[in-house]
Amino acid sequence: MQIAFHIGANCTDDDRLLKSLLKNADGFAELGIKVPGPGKYRRLIRETIQSLDGAPPAPDAHEVLMDAILDDAHANRVVMSNSAFICVPNRVFENATFYEQATPKISGLMQLFPHDEIELFMAMRNPATFVPAAYAESKRDNFAEFMCGLAPEAIRWSDVVTRIRAAAPQARLTVWCNEDTPLIWAQLIREISGVDPLTRILGGYDLLASIMSPDGMTRFMSYLKSHPPQTEMQKRRVIAAFLDKYVLEDEVEETVDLPGFDEAMITRLTELYEEDVYAIERMAGVDFISP
Repeated sequence: MQIAFHIGANCTDDDRLLKSLLKNADGFAELGIKVPGPGKYRRLIRETIQSLDGAPPAPDAHEVLMDAILDDAHANRVVMSNSAFICVPNRVFENATFYEQATPKISGLMQLFPHDEIELFMAMRNPATFVPAAYAESKRDNFAEFMCGLAPEAIRWSDVVTRIRAAAPQARLTVWCNEDTPLIWAQLIREISGVDPLTRILGGYDLLASIMSPDGMTRFMSYLKSHPPQTEMQKRRVIAAFLDKYVLEDEVEETVDLPGFDEAMITRLTELYEEDVYAIERMAGVDFISP
């Protein structure tokens, strides 16, 4: 069986991707693709990994787990999503390590599905906005304690990707930048669900609708109808053009108010992030989705 798991990261899509996938649950089911509700697996998988604490599961654990997730239904592919799978926001920088829990969590996941084809999906985000967002969600009162001694300039998504690859070398890993999601949303739905590019899907413009004015969306959909893009790249250029004119600034502008996060720091973090992404694009065993 194929297991596709969207593992986050925190503060990237606010479960929008899961909601778009669930919109397609009935249609995907006809293709042998099951998209269970998060209540079927999030707590179950987390608590099972915690209870194992690195030990191998019982021989019947996989069957019991899948019966609970699928309600005895048959599927060739199971699609799951949990943006807090690796850890909750207040543990992101635990022990001065960016996503220290990535290794034990991914290793635990692989132990639960030892004979399945595992595909992992993860969005990354510019530390200049990721750190403030994660700090806000952590409910911590002290920023220095939240960072656990890790300097924002030392944050590297490539470190996390490397540890995930080491913990699950046999799994396919797909990553992308959260900043690009409005342009690649439909592709993300298709990639995670495993359907081909010609399969009709619902929700391909869900994220776009949340950051574009209603008038802009109406004009965008009308334009697509009268000028159907011939390629995915053409469609993305159209999206970019309409976003440039009709984007809801309040939905995309982010105010950063943290100690030391002045304009110079934000510029520096962005430059480091772009260098880091460039390195990840060239990493062996990583599929990178770009606009």
